[in-house]
Amino acid sequence: MRYRTLDPKLIIETAERLETRVAERFPDAGLRGVAAELVSLSRDLAQGAKALEAPIWWLRGLIVAAVVAGALMFIFVGTVLPFDRISKPGDAVQSVQGIEASLNMFILAIVGFLALIRSEERIKRKQVFRQLHGLRSLIHVIDMHQLTKDPAALSADFKPTSHSPARITNAADLARYLDYCSEMLSITGKIAALFAQSVNDDVVIDGVNDIENLASNLSRKIWQKITLIDGRPVQQSAPAPGSASQAAPLPPRAPRR
Repeated sequence: MRYRTLDPKLIIETAERLETRVAERFPDAGLRGVAAELVSLSRDLAQGAKALEAPIWWLRGLIVAAVVAGALMFIFVGTVLPFDRISKPGDAVQSVQGIEASLNMFILAIVGFLALIRSEERIKRKQVFRQLHGLRSLIHVIDMHQLTKDPAALSADFKPTSHSPARITNAADLARYLDYCSEMLSITGKIAALFAQSVNDDVVIDGVNDIENLASNLSRKIWQKITLIDGRPVQQSAPAPGSASQAAPLPPRAPRR
């Protein structure tokens, strides 16, 4: 079972390790504060997901009390107030009306009972989406921090304007910065998956899938930038003067056969 479920403790440790890595490489960058916020949010949401695993006992007690009260009501109507006191003997019309009213009351009682049973799911569902809203906002904050990290700034022909944001001009640092953003987005998806693991509800699972798809789509854009950085040609130093003349001539090629 160890590798079949997500461990919140390991997710938090991964977020803490990522915060340390960002602080060591980019101590003055705003991404460091985002990484710290991710650690804080992961702790809070992990506790929230764990709390949702437990049943809501007060609500279940209220449901049991409502069921018992409904059953006692039916017993009261069926025994204390029999049909012969309501309708006259031999009056078929009033008897049918009484039976119809009893059936309608029985159906309404079943519908109300089902609504009470599903009320716990609705309460937990509302709590999940309230907490996922903060996670969705953090995902967009991460995307904002990578928005101005453009690989075009590494080109020798790039000319910034007076209003251009601060750029990372080192290819290795820029790739590492973008990789940290991608890791943060991946962690947010795993935090969201904790709620799908705690609450087995189709609506919650769809909401978690939306969070994971959002993080994956933004991470895909980041990796396109990383691919452009990795695909840049390596600038080689120019050969020293006279090196071409001192190079040994190539031997003549043999004729093709």
